[in-house]
Amino acid sequence: MAADPDSQPLLEARAISKRFGGVRALEGVSASFHAGEIVAVMGENGAGKSTLMKCLAGVHQPNEGEVAVDGEVIQIPDVRAAENLGIAFIHQELNLAENLNIGANVYLGREPRILGPFFNQREIRVRTRKLLGDLELDIDPDTPVRDLSIGHRQMVEIAKALSQKARILIMDEPTSSLSLHETRVLFRLVKKLREEGMCIVFISHRMAEVEEIADRVIVLKDGRNSGELGREEINRDRIVSLMVGRELVAHEKTVAKTGEVLLEVRGLRVARFPDVPISFELRAGEVVGMAGLVGAGRTEVARAVFGIDRVLDGEVRVRGEKVSIKHPQDAIRAGLALVPEDRKAQGAILNLAIRDNVAMVGLNRWQQAGFVKDREIDQRAEEARESLRIQTPSTRQQVSMLSGGNQQKVVLAKWMPLRPRIFLLDEPTRGIDVGSKSEIYEVIDQMTAEGAAVLAISSELEEVLRISDRVIVMHEGRIAGQVARDDPRFSEEGIMQLATGGE
Repeated sequence: MAADPDSQPLLEARAISKRFGGVRALEGVSASFHAGEIVAVMGENGAGKSTLMKCLAGVHQPNEGEVAVDGEVIQIPDVRAAENLGIAFIHQELNLAENLNIGANVYLGREPRILGPFFNQREIRVRTRKLLGDLELDIDPDTPVRDLSIGHRQMVEIAKALSQKARILIMDEPTSSLSLHETRVLFRLVKKLREEGMCIVFISHRMAEVEEIADRVIVLKDGRNSGELGREEINRDRIVSLMVGRELVAHEKTVAKTGEVLLEVRGLRVARFPDVPISFELRAGEVVGMAGLVGAGRTEVARAVFGIDRVLDGEVRVRGEKVSIKHPQDAIRAGLALVPEDRKAQGAILNLAIRDNVAMVGLNRWQQAGFVKDREIDQRAEEARESLRIQTPSTRQQVSMLSGGNQQKVVLAKWMPLRPRIFLLDEPTRGIDVGSKSEIYEVIDQMTAEGAAVLAISSELEEVLRISDRVIVMHEGRIAGQVARDDPRFSEEGIMQLATGGE
């Protein structure tokens, strides 16, 4: 079922404005969404994409403007009211109860019942298994969410939204944690839902995905409408021009001038892959990408090296000297820094200010005679804000009030005052727009130019190839191969061949 542009929209935003304190997140934004279409909403971090969606889904109330459903102006006071209107929202930040199983999460608050107050557990399992099957996932609905990978948790969020039988499905960065295979599965499902008459609103920073799947693109800039593109007009250059208001300079990878070995991992064995020892090294001045499918063990290696997860065997050497890392503080003292893949749960304390997050890691440095040196903290936070171009009126603003991309920058910024020599970056640009990605790449280049070594874990092969001097490819907990920039296998096809167990 193709969308009829002359038909009455299912959902409309009419001159929506939204303020948070003195910060204006949206100003007079209008947008319409029709049955049977996939609409991409794009913009730089802080452009107002997620805020607009939250106003349409009952999370926020607009200060000005109105929302219309089926042509009727209506108040949407909360999320439950939006769900009753047929609006489902998959948030960028996962919103799951980790202590519950998959089925309980999918139907939380909407459980089918039997004999009055009792939940119909059999029905929950049957329905959940059907939804997981639609997503081509062979996972028991009774599996606790805490035991799932980030990618599988994202798929559970999608299953939860699908269970609502919505007419309008809003997806905020749904592929940011998914493997290539999982993304293909999701796209097949989304296209099927479009044919059935559903409207899908798709927020993504991945240009190739938008070019492939979108029927229409709405672009926001600085909280305002910047432009709209029809299917035949969609291409990367036009989208970027509307997003940033300027031509984006492509990131040019500088040739690495490598120096001494800063980090050496020998025979490392982790709990998830106890029989597979891992060995690799990082040199000063180089970026080493780590690629692999979801569940290949990339994150487990980074967490073990940083002292978060228990190491069964092996050793870590920093500048040739063996170090004992049993706790993250040991890693920090050895000159290591970690940017984790889940910024919400592991990377930042969202209800604290930017300055407090920046001061958190090196708090001992900002104290004298038991008193915190506020002025120095403010100075360091301001330096980090400027160097990473964090969009905020003040470093005393809560991190929760920032866009997802700016939150990610705060996670990176908190390491800057310590000047570590070894960076472990796990999905460093997850949920970041094209402009901010370029800025993060420049920061990584600056790190290596100053003699640091960077291990960059990323699910985006384009990113891995763009920033890396060489790539470590993992498959089922082992290193399947290492590919240097001048190797013929230094391509998406070559890396994917290794990541899937090929030669």
